[in-house]
Amino acid sequence: MSNQPVQTVSTSADKAKVVLAVCAAIAGVIGFYFLSDKPTIVRAGALVAGLIAAIGLAWTSVSGQSFLNFAKEAIRETKKVVWPTRKEALQITAIVFAFVLIMAIFLWGTDKLLEFLLYDLILGWKQ
Repeated sequence: MSNQPVQTVSTSADKAKVVLAVCAAIAGVIGFYFLSDKPTIVRAGALVAGLIAAIGLAWTSVSGQSFLNFAKEAIRETKKVVWPTRKEALQITAIVFAFVLIMAIFLWGTDKLLEFLLYDLILGWKQ
């Protein structure tokens, strides 16, 4: 027997909440630009109010709750990462720079060799 997760279907009310959240965010951005003759604090207030309303509406939807759970799991997984020490990071950076320098010299040499072979030997053009 397969152990597949159950996919819930969004209700129309849940879809309406998401649409209203997007509309509220858009309204906040439009309000910010529409109030261009007002003080910056009023414009920023309109933007923040629209975004807070959008977050509040999205938070109450099923998809908003699943995104919140995803974000919590992502934070939990990020805490498990073992980050390199300063010494290790500097060593890795030095290796990358050395490799890039070697590759640049190699590609420059290859370009000059091909230029010599094609233009000087095969075509007979002197530059």
